[in-house]
Amino acid sequence: MTETILKSDTTGHNLKLLLETSSGEKVYRNEDSIVVRLPENRNCLITSYVNGGYSEGLEAIFNHQPKPIEGCRSEDMEGGSVEAYIRLHAARLGINPEKVAGMMTAAKMKNAAIATRSFRTLDVTAIVTAGIEVNGGRAGDPASWHEENGRSVYVGGTIITIILISSHLPAHTLTRAVMTATEAKTVAIQQLMAPSKYSTGIATGSGTDQIGIVSNLDSPNVITWAGKHSKVGELIALCVIEATTRALELQTGLSPVSQRDMLVRLDRFGIDEKKYWEVASSSSFDGENRKEPFIRTLREFAKNPAVVAMTASILHICDEIAWGLVPEVSGKKAALSMMKALPEIAGTSRVPAWETVLDERMSVLDNWVRLSAWCVKNTCGDSS
Repeated sequence: MTETILKSDTTGHNLKLLLETSSGEKVYRNEDSIVVRLPENRNCLITSYVNGGYSEGLEAIFNHQPKPIEGCRSEDMEGGSVEAYIRLHAARLGINPEKVAGMMTAAKMKNAAIATRSFRTLDVTAIVTAGIEVNGGRAGDPASWHEENGRSVYVGGTIITIILISSHLPAHTLTRAVMTATEAKTVAIQQLMAPSKYSTGIATGSGTDQIGIVSNLDSPNVITWAGKHSKVGELIALCVIEATTRALELQTGLSPVSQRDMLVRLDRFGIDEKKYWEVASSSSFDGENRKEPFIRTLREFAKNPAVVAMTASILHICDEIAWGLVPEVSGKKAALSMMKALPEIAGTSRVPAWETVLDERMSVLDNWVRLSAWCVKNTCGDSS
């Protein structure tokens, strides 16, 4: 990868060249921005407040991490609005504000991830910054705000996706490419089982995600469809999945490894160490009521791969019940039957009196917490 320096016209901030695509786009980065300089004859579909929607003739697009603002309202930003701020920052970067589109995020630019895929003369590159630990959500979750009379709210988090395509995609193809890229972003999040912060569901993105897709009007290769059946759709999806997955790990540590924990999986249902201790200490379970060794054993228990696997299975039954795919009575019956294998799987030396631990009148989750708390308490007793 080549690295050069492009000096800003109006500040002392330097932009380092990260890469140059086969069709001539140059991607630069400094501490708070990623800038994509575009050759002539590019078309773009982007969610920017400035020059957003479909446009031709942009000189650059950028992804920017502004300094935190008190109140998190757009009118509190420098310039008094998102639009004004984007133009001000473009000028600082030495870019014509009338020929730029910009997107903003709370994610750090150093945690950006880049993925490229090629097929014959077609090249696709995705540049992603991502963070959903604050405002990750599932489509259809309760809203966080209502925009009215031009007033809006800036929220931390966000997945920003920039896609550069070497071929010529007309406006309708760019629109379809946005759909493919959005599905791919959701695939990455679903494969990580990242929780929504506004419901018990799995997140599908953040509440403030943005995207920009650029194609080459000079290319003789005109592509008319960018759905999943097309090669360009496949390459877009693979790049977005790879870059989104990597960016989430770089920004917040969210990864397959971080998700191998029973307590992490239960977090979207509001179940934590405090809840476990309440259940263990208030129930008539065998064992001593000593919080410190219980919590220590709980943390070890939660990372047992077999326990994580069973937790995932139980939670999927809960999801299917919530989605109406499995009747609640049948789902609960199956879940309780599966749970009875937990003491052996977890390596607990004893088996509980099932009638004192499991209760068909309680929810699947309540039963799971009671049984796993019993296992932890007894494992703790075995080790002491």
